Amino acid sequence: MFSRSCEYGIRATLYIASKSRNGERVNLKDIAKEIESPPAFTAKILQILARNGVIESLKGPTGGFIIRDSPEPVRLIEVVSAIDGNQIFEGCGLGLKQCDANFPCPVHDEFSKVRNALKKMLEETVITDISEGLAKGMSFLKR
Repeated sequence: MFSRSCEYGIRATLYIASKSRNGERVNLKDIAKEIESPPAFTAKILQILARNGVIESLKGPTGGFIIRDSPEPVRLIEVVSAIDGNQIFEGCGLGLKQCDANFPCPVHDEFSKVRNALKKMLEETVITDISEGLAKGMSFLKR
């Protein structure tokens, strides 16, 4: 459903958020190891997330990555939109170019329901809320 980049982006953001709870900053090497992603690929994903304001990158000897510090919490949809854009919410379930409500593909109506439910879940899900399970050891990012 999500691109590989987006999957790693979600994992990285969750890991960063779990560490940010305690004021910890995490470095690229630790993030890549924890989410089982190649460091160079992880660096590109983190750049995208930082550029889009999802995470903050702090330079220097005490630097690292932290979750965005703002009054508005980071929501899962921000990660998905930053990396994959909005195509998942607009595209045809069968990949047809001309599919829409006026000229639907065979799965258009059902796929629209799933797509709308997914979008709602991503809009409502706060990263720091779901990262709590990681911090408590109740959920995991790698097998």
